[in-house]
Amino acid sequence: MSIDSTVLGYFAAFCTTCAFIPQVIHTWKTRDTSSISLGMYALFVLGVFLWLVYGILLEDLPIIIANIITFTLASAILLLKVKDSFGK
Repeated sequence: MSIDSTVLGYFAAFCTTCAFIPQVIHTWKTRDTSSISLGMYALFVLGVFLWLVYGILLEDLPIIIANIITFTLASAILLLKVKDSFGK
């Protein structure tokens, strides 16, 4: 049995992107970011952005779609963390 690499890419993108949804929902509802590392999330969001740029340069749709969504979700958490860290 052979698996198409594009199908595999879309499935991997779906899994890794959907993994952020529960964290975003929880953080948004509770507004509690105390257990989230600002440095780690800032570096993670930068890394996701760079993956997005990489996907655009390669014109690889699974990488582009996954990283647009993941960047949006992770950025929402990062913004809440920044607001909590510096807005107090």
